[in-house]
Amino acid sequence: MTGLWTGVRERVLALREAPGARQVFGADPDRSGHGFLLRPPLAEDVLVAGERAMGVRLPEDYRRFLLEVASGGAGPDYGLFTVERFDGPRAAEAALPFVPVVDEPPEPERAGFADEAAFQQAWADYERLVLDGMHDRADHGTVLLGHQGCGYYTLLVVSGPERGTVWDDVRAVGEWIVPRERSDGSRVSFADWYLDWLERAERQAQDGGVPAR
Repeated sequence: MTGLWTGVRERVLALREAPGARQVFGADPDRSGHGFLLRPPLAEDVLVAGERAMGVRLPEDYRRFLLEVASGGAGPDYGLFTVERFDGPRAAEAALPFVPVVDEPPEPERAGFADEAAFQQAWADYERLVLDGMHDRADHGTVLLGHQGCGYYTLLVVSGPERGTVWDDVRAVGEWIVPRERSDGSRVSFADWYLDWLERAERQAQDGGVPAR
């Protein structure tokens, strides 16, 4: 991990003066963008206290980012949420194992019930006990990195077998939480996700290259 984040803060801040900075998706400050601004890094005692509150040690690449680069600000899409977001009411859920939802259970079918009242009760139980319960548990073991717009969010898994990988929360369009993957199907780490964005943002901001999403 040594040297992974060397110079990254300076590279991000330099993009504020790039000719095409506002063309990078999520960067335009006049449209609620991050403006390539970064919050100060965390002091280690503050980070350790936060990890203690969550009951989990953060993945090392993300941990070093918070200590060496920033505690929030410029990043993929509309930027990184500040670390204070992790100290809220769902902080304790970060230590629970992340369990991806593979398939939704089958919905009750009208033909299986003697009357409409029984069917409606079964449907209410399905929504309350199954769907609502699944949604409540779907992001256990994660921290919220940022939002992509249109109700989509980016999560980092911090507990369970998928620890250290980045996932997209696309429940706003009726899907679940899906992994970020490379072309070979392997998972994407926080460092992969952030550094890939930075390289693309630099290309676009400097010479109008491919959109940095």
